[in-house]
Amino acid sequence: MTNHKNNIHQASFRDPSGYMFHDGKTLRRCINPIYFPQYKKLTESGFFKTLIDNGLLIPHVETSASEEKIVITPEEIPFITNPYEWSFEQFKHAALHTLKIQKYALSKGFILKDASAYNVTFHKGKPIFIDTLSFDFYEEGTPWRAYKQFITHFFGPLVLAKYHGTEVFKMLQTHIDGIPVKLIASMLPGKSKLSSTLFTNIHLLAKMESKHSEDYKAETKVAKLSKKAQNNILESLFDYIKKLEIKEASEWGDYYNKTNYETAAFQAKKELIKAWVAPLQPQKLIDVGGNDGTFARTVLDKVPHIIVTDIDSNAVDYNYKQIQQNKETNMLPFVCDVLQPAPGIGFNNTERSSLIERLQEYAPDVTMALALIHHITLSGNVPFEKSAEFFAKFSENLIIEFPTREDSWVVSLLVRKREFINHFDFYNEANFEAGYKKFFHLEKKEAVSGTKRVLYLFKKMK
Repeated sequence: MTNHKNNIHQASFRDPSGYMFHDGKTLRRCINPIYFPQYKKLTESGFFKTLIDNGLLIPHVETSASEEKIVITPEEIPFITNPYEWSFEQFKHAALHTLKIQKYALSKGFILKDASAYNVTFHKGKPIFIDTLSFDFYEEGTPWRAYKQFITHFFGPLVLAKYHGTEVFKMLQTHIDGIPVKLIASMLPGKSKLSSTLFTNIHLLAKMESKHSEDYKAETKVAKLSKKAQNNILESLFDYIKKLEIKEASEWGDYYNKTNYETAAFQAKKELIKAWVAPLQPQKLIDVGGNDGTFARTVLDKVPHIIVTDIDSNAVDYNYKQIQQNKETNMLPFVCDVLQPAPGIGFNNTERSSLIERLQEYAPDVTMALALIHHITLSGNVPFEKSAEFFAKFSENLIIEFPTREDSWVVSLLVRKREFINHFDFYNEANFEAGYKKFFHLEKKEAVSGTKRVLYLFKKMK
């Protein structure tokens, strides 16, 4: 573990308490002497242990300790998702998770000094807090200094989603420090001022921010607030968020009841996937455009870790709820638009890795892309060679379904092209295979019984 300063994680420059670093393939955390008093008290008092035992904080072990630094090794998380990739329920649970931790910290004489949405991710089917150094000593009478950060990272985006849909979460890609309170307030309808929770936590906050401008931050530090008053604020935010719901219709809706193939064909596709995945013995699998995880679940008992992405937040939400109900600890759902994968963001565009970088690091043994290529090609106008290049960046084995021109969904998509329909004459099996063979070897090909679709198994060229 010598000279690990060269391997510091790109998002670690902001916190003077310590930093994350790569030790080979292992991610560890170095704690600086400035944070030793807090770390020792948090450890010796049993605070960390309680949070870890209750599934609130990522477990860690102390790897080494000296006068210059303490090194801890957190439990490995196979894949980190970011707030702009979460469904509504995921975002809501992450917010409630943060409030639970702050409430418990306050009861034990500590506070959360950070309430960034990036301090939470999803692991083993649930939200988990991952910034072990986010805790500080509570000073009697002082307000929660991360309160405004909680509003801009969690409460504001959730309330905006209630009125405008989950697309607003993508605003966090351009606002890595949270959506400004004034912007949140300006996007809410006038009637939202009638809610005391929204008025005090958003509208009033925005007004105070305008009035005091840059002095506002300095003034909040000297303001007085009793522990009881602070608890009341936490309770009211918790209760409001818990009841939050969105009414967002989507194309996905009742997707599998609207599919264009019969039950027998549906079953045939499931059996084919099971038969093809089993011999590959994957440790990690990703199902891109996997809706609510129906097909990924056919191999859930065989694969230690599975990711399911979809463009539709409702489908991801439905999948996430199933994961909660069934206690499926090895499946991770998140929102992803294949035509616009999440970019690298933050300073130097490296604080949060792009989706492609994270998938390359994740290195799935199997990638599934079922009922997706016609959307990429016909809705996104992406040539076959281009989509093959995308999958080749992170896929070892690719199971991809090709709906032929006779498939009713393809017919429907082509009709929408109107006068440009002839431009898509290239959409056929021969051209699809030619495009994909530039990056992959064709291993298997089989028509899905009872459908106008063909399933392919490709292996990436070395």
